[in-house]
Amino acid sequence: MLEGKRIAVIVPARDEAARVGEVCRTMPAFVDHIVVVDDASRDATADRARAADPRVELVRHARNRGVGAALVTGYRRALALGADVAAVMAGDGQMAPAELERVVGPVVAGAADYVKGERLSHPDVRRRVPAVRYWGLRALAPLASLATGLDVTDSQCGYTAVSRAALAAIELDALWPRYGYPNDLLARLALAGQRIVEVPVSPLYHGGKSGLRPRHFAVMLGLIARGAVRRAGRALRGGSRARPR
Repeated sequence: MLEGKRIAVIVPARDEAARVGEVCRTMPAFVDHIVVVDDASRDATADRARAADPRVELVRHARNRGVGAALVTGYRRALALGADVAAVMAGDGQMAPAELERVVGPVVAGAADYVKGERLSHPDVRRRVPAVRYWGLRALAPLASLATGLDVTDSQCGYTAVSRAALAAIELDALWPRYGYPNDLLARLALAGQRIVEVPVSPLYHGGKSGLRPRHFAVMLGLIARGAVRRAGRALRGGSRARPR
């Protein structure tokens, strides 16, 4: 526990046998539950995760459903375990365990309902983040800000923490199931009036290449546009409830 709050960390993973064990082994001591969601891996991801730490609870998808769907599975399991705060750390080792307390802290303290990591202010961001991804993230941020009414710097960062109450405020099953889900989740939480903050985290990439493709960028733009339409519709019906921070 952290400050009396039960903490669960969701680790979505697909074919991450090389790194998921280390992700689980290096999880901070204050974490109560590590919910690894194996999204139909074809390698030893499940075995490596299960053997890594006694706090691991493994949930497996029989077929690949996408990282957003894996998160929904993880969130539901975290709620069932009684977690007050559910954080996300991907199974690829691109989120620093030492920064987890910084990410969950505002939610634990009651100062935020949802915390997003923000990588672009890091002094080494241009060296660490592949150029395609860096400029893609820079381009998406102002669009996400317009769509949500928030001051967003890094809309796509998946290093997050959310309160139990915030998860109850949105329709989890409607969350976009695949790549780009952070933009959809952000828009839904903003529309539900949740307090959202960003905290700086380190950009970590293994291999120096980005998996971002033009089709991914198109999906993210579509999700941001959909969020903007929902917000505009809410404003016409009586005003948006988003609370920028």
